Amino acid sequence: MSYYNLDETKKRLARIREILKKNNLDAALVYYDEVNIANGWYLTGWCPQFEKGAVLVPAEGEPMLLGGPESEPFAKMSSAITDTRCFYTFMVPGEEYPNATISTFQTLAAEMAGRGLHFKRVGIVGTSYFPYSLYVQFQEGFSGAELIDITDEYDRLRYVKSPWEIENIKTAFSFTYDSFLAMQKKVRPGATEIEVAAEGEYVARSKNANNFAFACMVGSGIQSNAVVPTATNRVMQAGEMIMLGIAPRFNGYAGVMGETLPVSGEFTQAQKDVLNIVRETYRATKEMLKPGLCGKEIDVVGAKIYEKHNLTPYIVCPFLHTIGLMEAEGPFFGPNGSDPLVPGMTVSIDISFFGHPVHHGVRIESGFLITEDGYVPLSPEMDERLSAEL
Repeated sequence: MSYYNLDETKKRLARIREILKKNNLDAALVYYDEVNIANGWYLTGWCPQFEKGAVLVPAEGEPMLLGGPESEPFAKMSSAITDTRCFYTFMVPGEEYPNATISTFQTLAAEMAGRGLHFKRVGIVGTSYFPYSLYVQFQEGFSGAELIDITDEYDRLRYVKSPWEIENIKTAFSFTYDSFLAMQKKVRPGATEIEVAAEGEYVARSKNANNFAFACMVGSGIQSNAVVPTATNRVMQAGEMIMLGIAPRFNGYAGVMGETLPVSGEFTQAQKDVLNIVRETYRATKEMLKPGLCGKEIDVVGAKIYEKHNLTPYIVCPFLHTIGLMEAEGPFFGPNGSDPLVPGMTVSIDISFFGHPVHHGVRIESGFLITEDGYVPLSPEMDERLSAEL
């Protein structure tokens, strides 16, 4: 099975070419790898393992997938873009592939020129993680081509989701509640964090999650202060709380849930009290999910609740962000955010604090589709749970 939709890919390529035309660019070079996956996946529905890659989108002509020889056969089977070339800069350093044809950017430039395509101005996407070697080699191969950052314009293509994307995100969110229930059953004194994570991952995979947007988060006791704690072999202790998070992907699109539980099965009154503050903030933020509102307006409501209860010093993350190919992606709706909510956005309410001297770290999280009238929960079961007082 492939994870792309060709009609979607064609529409996305057309929108990229609109950006190229507006900026008088000859092509776009979209870099991605296993960590920085979203921008490349957006065009291909595929990502290399071990190696890195890029999508070359000429203003005219067919796009091309640039990568390494180890990933090339899989790309030809599973990528929406199958015209491939291999380059050393994308390969595992020092690895050899005796029968592979390895291109250079000089040979690629000559090939493009043979098609009547001369790249003098090229838009690049992914500049915060774009490899220096790729930047230099591409510029040398294309005879000093000017490289212009178009990352922001490209990222904005992903802000509002298409109906196909929304359906994939809904499906991913449909996995989250059952994964949570499975994880909850494994929470007890004497069990390890890894045991809890394994249950959630198994349930999501059994429902056809293709992978996860982050490594399953399980942080018990002081481990919850890690903000995004990967499950370890730490043994849970009676009286502690444990922070859970899982983000299954379907067709590359993420769902997410976050919750905090008592290891012993019962909260203390102090734990209930602080978690009810977090739940109050969740409900208040949810009421601000209205088209046209931006982070500056949305964040202040939760911030006032935290200030009232002396939790402000423990805020690490804003309370709202969008979700799509990544579990957390732009725009973000923090205290300085100016991007407005727009119908068709999918967002995640992510209420947390970290570094508390008594309760350590806490997180609750679930997602919503923004509509003309407000919002629709993407996991009604999880939303009902997180909205309720303890």
